[in-house]
Amino acid sequence: MDFLIEYLLRVEVFVLILVIVVLKKSIIFVPQNRAFLIERFGKYQSTREAGLNFLVPFIDQIGADRSLKEQAVDVPSQSAITKDNISLSVDGVLYFRVLDSYKATYGVDDYVFAVTQLAQTTMRSELGKMELDKTFEERDVLNTNIVASINDAAGPWGIQVLRYEIKDIVPPQTVMEAMETQMKAERIKRAQILESEGDRQAAINVAEGKKRSVVLNAEAEKEEQVLRAQGEAQAIIAVAQAQAESLKMVGEAANTEEGQKAVQLDLATKAIEAKAAIAKESSVVLLPDSGNDAASMVAQAMTIITSLNKGK
Repeated sequence: MDFLIEYLLRVEVFVLILVIVVLKKSIIFVPQNRAFLIERFGKYQSTREAGLNFLVPFIDQIGADRSLKEQAVDVPSQSAITKDNISLSVDGVLYFRVLDSYKATYGVDDYVFAVTQLAQTTMRSELGKMELDKTFEERDVLNTNIVASINDAAGPWGIQVLRYEIKDIVPPQTVMEAMETQMKAERIKRAQILESEGDRQAAINVAEGKKRSVVLNAEAEKEEQVLRAQGEAQAIIAVAQAQAESLKMVGEAANTEEGQKAVQLDLATKAIEAKAAIAKESSVVLLPDSGNDAASMVAQAMTIITSLNKGK
């Protein structure tokens, strides 16, 4: 009886283990951005994507595990010859991803190696179409052409090349020395051009400053002359107005009896002063015949004044 019980327990354990193994073989969990290719009796059966998947135990097998993420592969340095027969050493980085896991598995033996070799040969071909100077100036164009050429050839492999970046382009030492000499000459040329431009601009600024100074001086002188003329005109007007006012006052005063006497006295005084001045300037003095010459002059002046008054 004990033997039978022990036997049954062993059978139960064996069945339990068998169930666990069957479940493990029949259930698989595919990670995100990965694809499992299932083979049944060595033949492709299906592609299982992320999530819970079931298999036929001991019949279905995982033939390949492919990553669907973007991958970066370093393209080793290689020699290439440009259109102008210059040998270059070029390396780069290739970015690609698997679009069709079936083609990437059964269309090519090693798709990473294949796409890397294709990138190298395409890069050599594209560099052979360009001159040395263009390889440095048009890297973006070169990268675009390489990507387009690789995608055309890698389509049957289920691979999509996203971009290709050239890391280094190393020309021979002699070419680098020649380029350095050329760059130095260009820098000296640019420096000379900038210096001459600076001298020219400085001369222009000096000339503009002198021109501006002359214009400002001329304008200041013109303004000074205008102000001086205006001042002189105002002075003349003021003097004329003062003289007119003086003559008016003298005329008004001369219309009175006292004014007539004052005029007679003033004329007599001026006559005497005139004769005195003549006597000082000349050694010969002519005296009038009559002794009352001053009085006669005053009388004549008064006659003229009386006539003028009557005329008014």
